[in-house]
Amino acid sequence: MNAPEQIVCKPTPWFTLRAGAMLAMFGVFSVLFYIDGTTGYRKKNLTYYTHASFQQASDTFAKMNSEGKLTPGEWKEFSEEQTVSLPKDKSVMPVDTEIPLPWPAILSDFEKMKPLQPHLLWQEYSAEKELNNDPPEHPFDAGKIGEQIIVFYICLGLTIIALFFLIRTMLRSIRADSEALTTVKEQRIPYTDMKTLDLRKWDTKGLALVEYDGASGSGKTRIDGLTYGGFKKENDEPAEQLMQKIRANFSGEIIEYTTLEEKVESDTTEETPAKPKN
Repeated sequence: MNAPEQIVCKPTPWFTLRAGAMLAMFGVFSVLFYIDGTTGYRKKNLTYYTHASFQQASDTFAKMNSEGKLTPGEWKEFSEEQTVSLPKDKSVMPVDTEIPLPWPAILSDFEKMKPLQPHLLWQEYSAEKELNNDPPEHPFDAGKIGEQIIVFYICLGLTIIALFFLIRTMLRSIRADSEALTTVKEQRIPYTDMKTLDLRKWDTKGLALVEYDGASGSGKTRIDGLTYGGFKKENDEPAEQLMQKIRANFSGEIIEYTTLEEKVESDTTEETPAKPKN
């Protein structure tokens, strides 16, 4: 079978998967930090301070009923006048938080308060209001909330960068025909302009470096076989085909990796005189 006139190496599934994973990761982080910075931490603060009122109510009930003379009416009248202790900086609370915030109605129930088990009351209340049964261990101040927004913008920037490189790479390719190599930047470099082909990292990392000087200009360009083409045998190793196409038309200096053993063997062969014939 004749070799194709032109070898085209497009982005590999390996690169697409890796870039897609990074894009998804940064995107998910952006969403999570945005939620925490705008509403999440404020809702957690509401849960924290509301939960604290249950312990406060239980302690107050125990003190008022220490002699067992507290009546349901007295407790109801007292509890309905109480409010949840909120921080001075109301910006750390949800924007729709009622100020002042009354104690939850369940804390006015005399019979439910008598066992002095605020954790059970909280479980009942949190299930009814669809709140987290395990409140945060500490509240979040304005500085901590602001940090989430800052990290959100950082992750958003990384998401945009990852998306940019993914789209840019997906639109690129490396091509080689019988006359020239066309790089990912659509620069066409004739083989006659190529001076050096560095293949020392080709077998290990799939990278090659071409140095050129001629009508196409002068400089260096990199061939990334892992990103473009790939080396899967079931796909006939497009990157390797590309390199073979280049080498078949290249007449400059080729630099290849030489192992230490090969170098020692080469030096030994050059230094050892030939055995005289009998």
